Amino acid sequence: MVKQVSPWLLGLLMLTGCATSTVESRRHERADGFVALSPEFKALVNDGQIRRGMTQDAVYIAWGKPAQVLQQEDQQGIVTLWLYHGGWMEETRYWPHRSHVPINDYQPRTFVSAEIAFVNGLVSSWRTLPQPTY
Repeated sequence: MVKQVSPWLLGLLMLTGCATSTVESRRHERADGFVALSPEFKALVNDGQIRRGMTQDAVYIAWGKPAQVLQQEDQQGIVTLWLYHGGWMEETRYWPHRSHVPINDYQPRTFVSAEIAFVNGLVSSWRTLPQPTY
């Protein structure tokens, strides 16, 4: 016996499956943090840019959720690091034994593409990193 899915439930599943994180969606998610920003920082965040002195909310809205959050201590005190990852699919081509047709195999490769350091909840430094070449 086949059960039918209600159109309402099907629509809900389609909407949640297609949800992506954008500056606009993150602005709504952290509305209080966005409202508290200066006009200069609001403009930068809307353009997906970050600067020293921004809050964690501002960086989250501009760039999204970090791939990793680390903490360390230095002479400034507790430093929180947000790491963002980039990636690509690396192709490997090989010929199986006794075959004249090559096989392409793809392996995911990731790297740290950006690093942001927060001291007392504010950006103290940040940098972007290039994709490694092998």
